[in-house]
Amino acid sequence: MNLSGLSLRDLEYVVAVADEGHFGRAAERCNVSQPTLSVQVRKLEGALGLTLFERSNRRVLLTEAGQAIVRQARTVLAEAQRLLALATEGRGSPLTGRLMLAAIQTLGPYFFPLILRPLRSAFPLLSLSLIESRTADILDGLREGRIDAALVSLPVNQGGLSLSPLFVEPFHLACPAEHALAKGGALAAGSIAGPDLLLLDEGNCLRDQAIAACGAGSSAGRHATSLETLRSMVAAGAGYTLLPALAAPVKTDPSGLTVIRAFDVDGPGRTVALAWRASDPRAAGLAHLAAFFRAHAPEGTLACRDEAFAA
Repeated sequence: MNLSGLSLRDLEYVVAVADEGHFGRAAERCNVSQPTLSVQVRKLEGALGLTLFERSNRRVLLTEAGQAIVRQARTVLAEAQRLLALATEGRGSPLTGRLMLAAIQTLGPYFFPLILRPLRSAFPLLSLSLIESRTADILDGLREGRIDAALVSLPVNQGGLSLSPLFVEPFHLACPAEHALAKGGALAAGSIAGPDLLLLDEGNCLRDQAIAACGAGSSAGRHATSLETLRSMVAAGAGYTLLPALAAPVKTDPSGLTVIRAFDVDGPGRTVALAWRASDPRAAGLAHLAAFFRAHAPEGTLACRDEAFAA
């Protein structure tokens, strides 16, 4: 096989199947039909003289040879993206082309709906793909090139990344309407630690921030897998929790089961930042994207200064 028979598109198909572990989902990701993708992967396997995937009715696994090919395919595709980025510099638009944007799970569902319309208007040539995950997985994806930029909560391990703080999002207390914390004056975070404190599972950055804000031990309270489950646990009377402002109901709970209370002026919160690889040639465009997010800081948050720092 010579280079003329090697297609970047075929490499994208192979990487998508490796990532998704499923030909149907890989085809959706690549915006092609599953038969088209399957045929092209078969052709590439034939041209290489290798079987890249072990196929069964239930799952798709990479063979040993496939693992090596996919690793190199990622490198080839990353370099091709660098070539395109260099070619588009100076064409008038600060950021164009495909961008994989990730967000931590406690932010994405609440922030994306607020920002997508103005974002698409401000960056009409940007093709966005959105994902949500935990911080550790997002940082791995950034460094491995599977993610281009990410909305994370500081602090994070900065190695190899540029970070641009966007806004500070305060935390609110959510508690059952009949709970002692449902009434009273201004709240101080350090005064609410107790056995009724509900937390997210380990691995969620919000869990660690809530523990630090409340002065609680790491084993305090009961645990939940998501903010929505936490909210339901509060409504069920299981205890109280901290919710980021964007995830806290704007109005009083219509069921009357939950009360949302703000903290005093020195209350707890988190700093949301945009992260990208320090080596990304689109750094100027990504800094422009961070400035856009900063200028569109959601209501109830405090925009950060225009300041980025790199590893």
